[in-house]
Amino acid sequence: MFNWFKKEKPHPVVEIRDTLFGDMPISEWPSNGDRNTEPWGSFVQARQHLDKRDKNSAITIWKTITDTPGLEVRHYLQAWHFLRQHGQNPPPEKAKIVYGVIVEVAVKGGADIVAAYADYTARYLNYSGAGVIWEHPDTSLDAEIEALLKAGQAVANVIGPWEQTRPPAPQDDNVRLNMLTPSGLHFGYGSFKSLYEEPMGRSIIDPATRLMQSLIAKDKRR
Repeated sequence: MFNWFKKEKPHPVVEIRDTLFGDMPISEWPSNGDRNTEPWGSFVQARQHLDKRDKNSAITIWKTITDTPGLEVRHYLQAWHFLRQHGQNPPPEKAKIVYGVIVEVAVKGGADIVAAYADYTARYLNYSGAGVIWEHPDTSLDAEIEALLKAGQAVANVIGPWEQTRPPAPQDDNVRLNMLTPSGLHFGYGSFKSLYEEPMGRSIIDPATRLMQSLIAKDKRR
């Protein structure tokens, strides 16, 4: 197995981590109130409707966002997150679709994180504060991303969503395997050893490790 990067001076990446899951607070997506580009303007407009106690109009906007093609995946996750908060659950045919998989491995002082999304973007965040952002400039990582998403979909199909606040990053050498869906966060949690010894855990850890290696290799070629 690949040895997840460890550096001497830890620096937590909690704030960046929170942007990965598609569950930021309404006030923070976006935080600057920018109306110049979409779908940011729509999110701001929905927030303004809520401020005026017009929940139905906000719901209409969020639903429109979920049906708009070509957006960054996290916009869909955020829209579904806000809809669920206001009593609107996704239909059964959409509820379990995995839009992203995030693997978090605890290390001393933080967590190493690999994230892959259905728009073929990806992230590697080292607990030191370093990282690699892949915005899909080409198709060279598509196979690795697809493998991780496929494994995450298979696991999400057989477990239920987490219905409480998203837990903090794992600690004490534990690992969390996160699947992001319109119905919310699905995850598995345990020690690296225990998860890797389970077929479902290994099915996610292996492609996540390969994707991480590829992201690091891409970064070194810059």
